Amino acid sequence: MAKNDLKMFCYQCSQASHGTGCTVKGVCGKDSLSTHLQDNLTFAARGIAAYSYHAQELGYTDEQIDTFLTNAGYSVITNVNFDPENLLDQALEAGRINLETMRLLKDAHIEAYGEPEPTNVRTTPVKGRGIIATGHSLKALEELLKQTSGLGINVYTHSELLPAHGYPGLRKFPHLAGNLGGAWFDQKQLFSNYEMAILITSNCVMPPLENYQDRMFTTGLTRVPGVRHIDGFDFSPVIERALSLPKYEDTNGARNLTTGFSATTITSLADEIKEMVGTGQIRRFFLVGGCDAPLEQAEYYRDFVKNLPQDTVVMTLACGKYRFNDLDLGDIHGIPRLIDLGQCNDAIVAVDIVMALAEAFGVSIHELPLTIALTWMEQKAVAIFWSLLALDIKGIYLGPLLPAWIDKNMLSILKKRYDVKLIDEAESDLVKIYRQAA
Repeated sequence: MAKNDLKMFCYQCSQASHGTGCTVKGVCGKDSLSTHLQDNLTFAARGIAAYSYHAQELGYTDEQIDTFLTNAGYSVITNVNFDPENLLDQALEAGRINLETMRLLKDAHIEAYGEPEPTNVRTTPVKGRGIIATGHSLKALEELLKQTSGLGINVYTHSELLPAHGYPGLRKFPHLAGNLGGAWFDQKQLFSNYEMAILITSNCVMPPLENYQDRMFTTGLTRVPGVRHIDGFDFSPVIERALSLPKYEDTNGARNLTTGFSATTITSLADEIKEMVGTGQIRRFFLVGGCDAPLEQAEYYRDFVKNLPQDTVVMTLACGKYRFNDLDLGDIHGIPRLIDLGQCNDAIVAVDIVMALAEAFGVSIHELPLTIALTWMEQKAVAIFWSLLALDIKGIYLGPLLPAWIDKNMLSILKKRYDVKLIDEAESDLVKIYRQAA
């Protein structure tokens, strides 16, 4: 059955049609729109839970987050909520709670490791043995760095841990040697190419290939059959395995990426930015990023950024940035044209910057020369999307493909209420953006 023909799919209870699933209307009386909105709320809550988990690793909790997750979880079980408008209201509340959760996690990171600073990060290995850490947990990375100090082991980040290099409390470790690879889905090739121990600190893990399974470890909630799991933060097994592996010799020369732009870094330049906008030196800001997907259509984001005029500034975050963060976009009188704000949860940094710029210009967010183009893959991206909608931000470009659970009715709501736009071709979308801004 084609996606457009499948009005809904729900198999959460024993009433499911024919014992397999309701695909037109729930036997309980739930319609298809309510089903999709319940799925939406479920996925947003999962994203919030992920950020809350990492904040809890650093000792930060918030009762309102826990209360929301309890209420959202209860709302989506059988025969509780059949009201689409209320489920939309709860989705917006999820967005607001996610803003608070991301802020909580950002506060936890800054308290533990200092405020990020712009930092050049090597993207090729140095000589010696190594461990590659991937995922999102800065706490796990910190513990790994402490335990490997003085052992002659280089620690490399991968994917969403690239922004770790911007934090002074993590960058102080000289054996935090660089970042290898790009987005999460290059794991099999990356881990096969580098004979190093591997530590998976959170989600975005892929089942391993046999050629590196015995040097791969998981921690936290992440688990993979056949891969050794470490409870807590004693990474002795990872270190022991790293020391048993040969030293890496071929460095292939040094190449750099830049990360670590905090809200303070950008807002401290607000007066300069305001002047450049006023004189036409900066014409428009773009927020381009999100959760990348291993799809050919995702090349849109590279094409989009490559075709931006020289008088534009691009803010980016999450693993979607790997589509284009190797591009040299230069600067506008000292203001970098490509600004990496951090992990997916650092969407709160983008929000703080946008709100600060709106205040500096004396306008609303809607009046800023700003376009948002998001790549949407998994549940945390759903939470961030609703956070933006909760701020009443309209006109977001979304792609490369919508998640399968968004049907035409839900898409219609997003278009009518929030002017959500599906990406087309990069060049034609840019023509539309500038035509509408004229």
